[in-house]
Amino acid sequence: MRDGGRIAAAIEVLTEINELRRPVQEALKDWGNKHRFAGSGDRVAIGNLVFDALRHKLSHAQAMEADSARALVLATYVWGWGNPVEKLDQVMEQDHHAPEPLTETERTALLASKQVGDNEQISANVPEWLWPHFQENFGEDALAVGCSLSERAPIDMRVNTLKSTQDKVLKRLSHLNADVSGLSPVGVRLEPVVGPRKSPHVQAEETFRKGWFELQDEASQIASILSGAKPGEQVLDLCAGGGGKSLALAAQMENKGQIYAYDAHKVRLAPLYDRMVRAGVRNIQTIDPQTGTLDICEGKMDRVFVDAPCSGTGVWRRRPDTKWRVTENALSGRIQDQAQVLENAARFLRKGGKLVYATCSLIPAENQLQVKAFLKNHDEFKLIDLSSAWDEHFGAQTSRRPLIRDRGMVTLTPYHTGTDGFFIAMMERV
Repeated sequence: MRDGGRIAAAIEVLTEINELRRPVQEALKDWGNKHRFAGSGDRVAIGNLVFDALRHKLSHAQAMEADSARALVLATYVWGWGNPVEKLDQVMEQDHHAPEPLTETERTALLASKQVGDNEQISANVPEWLWPHFQENFGEDALAVGCSLSERAPIDMRVNTLKSTQDKVLKRLSHLNADVSGLSPVGVRLEPVVGPRKSPHVQAEETFRKGWFELQDEASQIASILSGAKPGEQVLDLCAGGGGKSLALAAQMENKGQIYAYDAHKVRLAPLYDRMVRAGVRNIQTIDPQTGTLDICEGKMDRVFVDAPCSGTGVWRRRPDTKWRVTENALSGRIQDQAQVLENAARFLRKGGKLVYATCSLIPAENQLQVKAFLKNHDEFKLIDLSSAWDEHFGAQTSRRPLIRDRGMVTLTPYHTGTDGFFIAMMERV
């Protein structure tokens, strides 16, 4: 396929996403199944057009004075991918699979460069109902944070120190231009690709198959490090999901002690079994929510890690469609879930044990306010200031410094730390 056909396909897929509110991956997969002549490179390019259009949905629509799928894809091809309007004209004229030629209105808008005015919410590409939450959390930085969440994300990897070192992984991935991620001492990063290019398939690398590294965003790595888990401790990962943090904690604990990995949804735990084998991890015990019980953990845990279900506003770089599908009702439901899981987590900690609460959200109601509400109802817990822990692990002087406020709670963003958006707080049972 040439660019004209790719543009037409992206418009078709994006139209379906907008009209039927379908998840992006589902819509792209269905399109691929119906158009098997499209090669892998074509599918990647089409997907990139769709994802980038969603990342800049509001600002592109404002500048184009139209919010149709066609307007968004054309704007992405020119402004997002750096193609001149003359090239787009040529593509539309020479490829019989391309959409209709540019109208004069479209050409005028595209030639005028991207102008979105002074509406910060639109420039930030944040849904209108969520914008007050961003302003509450970030003040004058709200625009910069929103814009950073509209960019492509890098590929971040965590070196598995049970099997390798950062230097060894960097050397073996040098052909991919891998570099240190900057904050995490076990982080390796590939910068995001641009335009229609395909991201490297790092899971096909021999070093991945040998268990030398795992895919894990640097923010998640940082949360594991800040938890302070030590060799020999008893740790409960209460919302383990696919087990990324359990694996990080296992390496951090040098395979010593015990980690109990639990998730209310059994299917989410399924990938962890193979991941443990590949990583050489021996100190994780999975607990089946249908047949197992957490009673063995009650009152005995040194640390309980709660990576709570949330709105996912911090990972919009990776899942841009979710920013347009999240609703106020869904947010309200997540806030209730978080309060319940925190209540449940409290009973597992021994005296002196630490409760780590984390989300991939940037909404205060899911983060700071949730922690404050928990502390108000549990005078047997106190908040731990994470400032000194941050300085110890990541340095007091750095241009990539998180927001640390409200008595020591940590907020990471792509703008402040170059990571996914993430929130971390720690409380101790006294």
